[in-house]
Amino acid sequence: MQPTINLGIQIVPKSQTLDTYTLVDRAIEVIQSSGVPYTVTPFETVMEGPQDLLMDIARKAQEAVLEAGADEVLVYYRMQVKKDAHVTMGEKTFKYSK
Repeated sequence: MQPTINLGIQIVPKSQTLDTYTLVDRAIEVIQSSGVPYTVTPFETVMEGPQDLLMDIARKAQEAVLEAGADEVLVYYRMQVKKDAHVTMGEKTFKYSK
């Protein structure tokens, strides 16, 4: 069993004719429908789960943006992985929850 990690993904679509936010929405829809815990921020979306699964979701999100009409897409990843433990979003943000 793979440990839980955090993966932040920023997808920057390029299109001469289509709205950037509409294209990004397509990527977020893929993440939402995946069932993994996630948080959307103004700069990236952070997901939580096994690395192989998250990378597969990230690839599908990228493909969705291209299928929606983007001419190209820049994809930036950030991951936190612990050697022998799980990484959760909550452990980093719980003290800021209301």
